[in-house]
Amino acid sequence: PDPLGPDGQAWGITGFDPRVLAAHGFAPFIATIRAGLAHAGGLRIDHAFGLRRLWAVPDGASAADGAYLDMPFADMMRIIAIESHRARAIVIGEDLGTVPDGFREAMDARAMLGMRVLWFERDGDGDFIPPESWSVDAVAMSGTHDLATIAGWWQGRDIAWNWALGRTSEAADEAADHAARAEDRSRLWTALGAPGPQPDPSDTAPVVDAALAHVARTPCGLAIFPLEDLVGLVEQPNLPGTTDEHPNWRRRMPDTTDALLARPDTAARIALIETARAS
Repeated sequence: PDPLGPDGQAWGITGFDPRVLAAHGFAPFIATIRAGLAHAGGLRIDHAFGLRRLWAVPDGASAADGAYLDMPFADMMRIIAIESHRARAIVIGEDLGTVPDGFREAMDARAMLGMRVLWFERDGDGDFIPPESWSVDAVAMSGTHDLATIAGWWQGRDIAWNWALGRTSEAADEAADHAARAEDRSRLWTALGAPGPQPDPSDTAPVVDAALAHVARTPCGLAIFPLEDLVGLVEQPNLPGTTDEHPNWRRRMPDTTDALLARPDTAARIALIETARAS
C-alpha cells in the first residue's frame, strides 16, 4: 500500500515464491534480469520495493485482502549487481511510495540509482524545491507511467479520473481536490520561474515547456522524460490500482514515434532539454 494505492494493488500477475526461488538457485530471477539487460545498457526495476517485500493477494481477492511476503532481499540485490556488472549496465530502482527502512541505503551500497520525480520533490511546506536541490545520485524524471502527465496534472485530469472511478481521496469531495490542485499550480509555476503570468488550466503548453526545463536543470546524473510529456499529452498510460476500470497501456499515440519526434513542438522541447542539461 502507498498513497497511490492505499489498499494495495492487485496487478493480476504472479510473483516469485521466495522459498522455491531459493531452492532453484534463483535461476528464474537471474533469467529475468538477463533478459532485461540483453538488448539495453540499463534496467529500470518497477516497484523495486518488491525485492524486499511483495504485496501478495490471494487469487480472486481484492487488493485489500493482501499481505506482505518477505523476499530474499540481500541475495536478489547481489544478483542484480553481478548481472549488471557483467552487462556493463546501469540499474534504476523505483524507490517511490512507502519506503522500507534501510532500502535506500542498500541501493546506495550497490550503486542502484533511485528516482526523483517532479511531483514529489517538495520541502516541508509543500513547495517545489529548486533544481539544484535535487539529489545527484538519482534519475530526474518529469513523471512515470503511473503518474499524471504534466499537461494532465495541470488540467487536473488525474483528479477527474480518480473521482469518476470512486477511488479514495483525503479531500472531502472532487471540488476540494481541484481547489487544492489550484494552490499546487501556483506553487509549481512559482518554482518553475517561467516568464509571464500563470497560464489557465487549459493552457498546458507553456507549463510543459517550463517543467521539462526545470527537471533538465537538476544535477542528477541522468534525466528521463516520458514521450507523453515531450508531446504534451493529457492522458497518462496507467492508473495504479486499476485493471479493467481504466484503459491501462491501451492508449494509442496520436502518430508514429518518428512523426511525433519530428513535430515542431516536440523538437523544440528536446532542444530545450539539451540546452538545460548542458548548463
